[in-house]
Amino acid sequence: MTARAVMVLGCTSGAGKTWLATALCRWYARQGLRVAPFKAQNMSNHARVVAGRDGTPGEIGSAQYFQALAAGATPDVRMNPVLLKPEADTRSQVVVHGHVRPELADVPWRARSGLLWREAAEAYRSLAKDYELVVIEGAGSPAEINLAADDYVNTSTARLAGAACLLVADIDRGGAFAHLYGTHRLMDAAVRTQVRGFVLNRFRGDPALLAPGPADLEALTGVPTVAVIPMVADHGLPEEDAVPASTRRSAGLHVVVLAPPCASNLDEFEPLRRAGVRLSFARDAATVAAADWLVLPGSKQARVDLAWLRATGLDAAVHAHVAAGRPLIGICGGLQLLGERLDDPHGLEAPGAGSDRGLGLLPVATQYSDRKRLARVEVRFGDVAPPWQALSGLAVDGYEIHLGRTAGAAPVATAGGDATHALAWQRGTVLGLYAHGMFESPAVIRALFGVAMPTVEEAFERLADVVDRQFAPGFLPGLLAGQVR
Repeated sequence: MTARAVMVLGCTSGAGKTWLATALCRWYARQGLRVAPFKAQNMSNHARVVAGRDGTPGEIGSAQYFQALAAGATPDVRMNPVLLKPEADTRSQVVVHGHVRPELADVPWRARSGLLWREAAEAYRSLAKDYELVVIEGAGSPAEINLAADDYVNTSTARLAGAACLLVADIDRGGAFAHLYGTHRLMDAAVRTQVRGFVLNRFRGDPALLAPGPADLEALTGVPTVAVIPMVADHGLPEEDAVPASTRRSAGLHVVVLAPPCASNLDEFEPLRRAGVRLSFARDAATVAAADWLVLPGSKQARVDLAWLRATGLDAAVHAHVAAGRPLIGICGGLQLLGERLDDPHGLEAPGAGSDRGLGLLPVATQYSDRKRLARVEVRFGDVAPPWQALSGLAVDGYEIHLGRTAGAAPVATAGGDATHALAWQRGTVLGLYAHGMFESPAVIRALFGVAMPTVEEAFERLADVVDRQFAPGFLPGLLAGQVR
C-alpha cells in the first residue's frame, strides 16, 4: 500500500461523519492530491450504480458516491465494498463489491463479519495502490464494546490503514464532552493512539463559551479539540440513510414524498429543496392531502409497502390526490405500485410467492425475476402530456436499481431511444419512471420549475471552505505528516 489515510470516527450515528468526510475529500483534492473515499461497510437503502470490478455495474452507498465526486474520483465499488440494505428490523440484503450475495443474509452476524472483513480489506488495499490519500468514514461508534471483537468497519480498518483519526461529536445534542471522553476511553487501545483530534460539530453560538471544556478534555485524554464546526443549514448533501427532514415554512409548491417503511433512495429528492419547493416526507393522510405534487419513491420491498399503504388507508389518499387532478410521480418501486398487478411467482419480494393487485393508476404490470437490474441509463422522453409536458424531448442521465420487469402500454420514455427498453409510462396526471436521479438533473429542474439549480459541485466547495476556516492553518496537512505506507 502507498496511500496515506485520514479517518473520521464518530461518537454516535449522525454525529457528522459523512458530512466531514465529504468536506475533507474536497479539501484534500484542492491541495492537488489524488483522493478516494472509503467506508468498509455501509447500512443504507440509498444506493448508486457505479463501476464494478469485473466491468459490470455495481452498487454502493450514496454517501461514498458523493464523496468520490467531491474527491474528483470516479466512483467504484471498492469505495464501499460492503453495503447492507435493510429489508426488515432483523434482516438485510448483503451487497459485496457491488453485487448481492444472498447466501450471506442468513449467516450469523459475528461469523459474517469475519468473511466481510476479508472482502473489505482487499478493497482497501486495492484503493491504496491507486490513490495518494484515502479519506475513510467509520460507522456508528468505535466504542460499542459488545461488538468490539468484530468491529471491522472502525477498528480493523483504522489499524489496517494506519489512519490519522478524527473523533466527531454532535454538540447540538448535548453531552458532547462526555461523548468524546467516553468514546476515547472505550475504543480499541491501538486505535486510541491514532486519534489526532476531537471535532465538535453543529455548534450554535459563541465558541468562547466552550472554555474550559476543550482544555479540560485535553488534560484528561491528551487529545486536543481541533475544530468547532458551526451548524451548517442546507449544506446541499442528501441524508446518508435516514428519512430526510421536511422543509419548514416555505411558500413554494408543496411536494410530498410518501415514504412507506421500505422506501429507498430518498436522497435523490434533495435537489427539490434547493429548487425552492416545500419538500415533505410523510406517512400520514393529512400531509398527503395537502400535497400539490405527490411522489411514490423507490422501495426495497414493494409488496410490503403496498400492503402497508392498504393497511393504513393511504392507498385511498393516493387515489384522492389523483382524482383531484393533481400530479403524481412514482419512481422505480413507486412505479411498480402504481401498476395493475405485481406478480412474484418465486417469492423474491416479501411476503412470499403470490400476486398482488396494484394501485391501478398506470396501465402496466410487473413480474419479478431473480436478476437485479443495475445500470446507468440515458432517459429519453418522447411526447409527454400535461402536467408533465415540460419533460418532452429531454434526455437526462439516471440509474436503475430494481428487481422486476414492467410492461404494458406505450412508454413515454426509453433508455437511449431504445424502444425495447421502456423506462416511463403516463396516464393522465400520473407518471411512472424506472430511472432514479431525474430530479438531480439541472435540465429537469429548469423545465419543471423554471429555476437554475445550485450544483453539487458548489455544495462540495462550500463544505471545503467550512473546514478550511474551522481547522487551524496547517492542521489538515499535518495529519498526513509522518504517514508512510
